[in-house]
Amino acid sequence: MNETHRDRDTEGRARNARPRDGLGRPLPYGTSGVERQPEGVVRTPDETLREAQRLLDAGMPFHAHEVFEDAWKSGPERERELWRGLAQLAVGLTHAARGNTAGGARLLRRGAGALTSYGEVRPYGIEVGGLVDWTRKLAGRVEAGRPVDAAAEAPRLLG
Repeated sequence: MNETHRDRDTEGRARNARPRDGLGRPLPYGTSGVERQPEGVVRTPDETLREAQRLLDAGMPFHAHEVFEDAWKSGPERERELWRGLAQLAVGLTHAARGNTAGGARLLRRGAGALTSYGEVRPYGIEVGGLVDWTRKLAGRVEAGRPVDAAAEAPRLLG
């Protein structure tokens, strides 16, 4: 019988322990990678935005997506669409930078769609209109097959 080894966390859940690069891709065991974001961290909205912007600016949108995902899962129900939309933007940028044009463009557009309901409202100072415009333009470039540099393409979250 062929048994598959699975990494597990301290609570016994399956968790890949392989190191990751800045775009979240698994690297071989034993190599140096980018430190992973801890999961389940409860931050204030301002802390979430600061940490996510730092990671985006560093070319690590996958890790920024995890920060937004924590806010989405731990925040009030009325804000979940906001944080989910931002997480989709970040993971869309991740896929685009990895060369996954179809998935990248689809996730970018999905994130923009989630944010459009905010219209001119600027929750926590987030420049929603600018982010939606940025996302749609980037999705078009991704669909046209143009390469994406995650750090160079990092959006500005606050106006």
